[in-house]
Amino acid sequence: MKTLIGRLFHVGYTVEGTWALLKRPGWSWQQPTRRAVERDDQAVELWKKEVWPRVKARRRLGEPGWSSRTKPGRP
Repeated sequence: MKTLIGRLFHVGYTVEGTWALLKRPGWSWQQPTRRAVERDDQAVELWKKEVWPRVKARRRLGEPGWSSRTKPGRP
């Protein structure tokens, strides 16, 4: 929406500003009015219980990484 507003009206808004503009007339993010017929609720629940905790838990602990491509990492 931010890009579309910029192209149509030649103005720039931040994401927060765009959100404020959309909330004024009562708009929100797009949300389906009904669930898809193909949706498998059992598969969704299984994914939430088994896969999501493993994906979510993948955080590297320890020292921060090195962003320079030209210098080797810290010893």
